[in-house]
Amino acid sequence: MRENIHPDYHEITVIMTDGTEFVTRSTYGKPGAKLHLDIDPKVHPAWTGMHRMVDRGSQLAKFNKRFAGISGKKEDAAASAAEAPKAGIKLTTTGKSEKKNK
Repeated sequence: MRENIHPDYHEITVIMTDGTEFVTRSTYGKPGAKLHLDIDPKVHPAWTGMHRMVDRGSQLAKFNKRFAGISGKKEDAAASAAEAPKAGIKLTTTGKSEKKNK
């Protein structure tokens, strides 16, 4: 086995979301480093059974901002179409049947 190719495996302190701590061994950081968890088994929906929106890096805020006007309801679609400005543009389709009549 080659020497000096493996990372240093040492003790670190893991701090849970509720402030509890435990010591484990890891390659994270330097000996004695502290790892603060954002999500742990005490608050994660997979273990608690409760759904909770977790907004990490503002991804949820970006999504809500981008798709705020989309709801999928027919009433909302009709209202937004009525609010749209009328630019005086007439939409027409040119199908084969119209060309034959000319």
